[in-house]
Amino acid sequence: MRIHQRENASRANGPGQRAVIWTQGCTLACPDCFNPETHLNQSGQDVDVAELVDWLLAQPAELEGLTISGGEPFQQPSALAALLTAVRSQSHLSILVFTGYTQKELLAIPSAAQTLDNIDLLISGRYIASQRVASSLIGSANKTAHFLTNRYTIADLLTVPEAEIWINPDGSVTFSGIHPLQW
Repeated sequence: MRIHQRENASRANGPGQRAVIWTQGCTLACPDCFNPETHLNQSGQDVDVAELVDWLLAQPAELEGLTISGGEPFQQPSALAALLTAVRSQSHLSILVFTGYTQKELLAIPSAAQTLDNIDLLISGRYIASQRVASSLIGSANKTAHFLTNRYTIADLLTVPEAEIWINPDGSVTFSGIHPLQW
């Protein structure tokens, strides 16, 4: 799987403490995307799905779930399906996926139905800056939260902070959360 970055512990990318994987590669190129550095397919790093699963299983027990963001995760449909199937079968972790595709568009992607079967919460739709909401994991008003299992409700989304800031060991700063962070 081609990834941009991964994070062991986030609270701004879904309910509870979550591991996050940002995929690399996106041809949707939504104007004002918060993660334009994830668009180029040739950037990032290739990581074996088994290595990502091992990394997730090694996380502390208090980890609530896994969030997959992008880039566009569904532009790597086979790898995404393999990762989520393994996570679902080998752990207690909840699974949340952000996608720029609508749910209808996803059904035209090979292996998307299998992937959707392994997702608890899907946030779908392209980001539209003029419809900015930036609340409860929803970046713009056109986006839809699909509760694919009963693990979460809208009340759970209200507990998620809008953003977080990490100071990395090398001194660099990473912002995460709903696009765009406004101060």
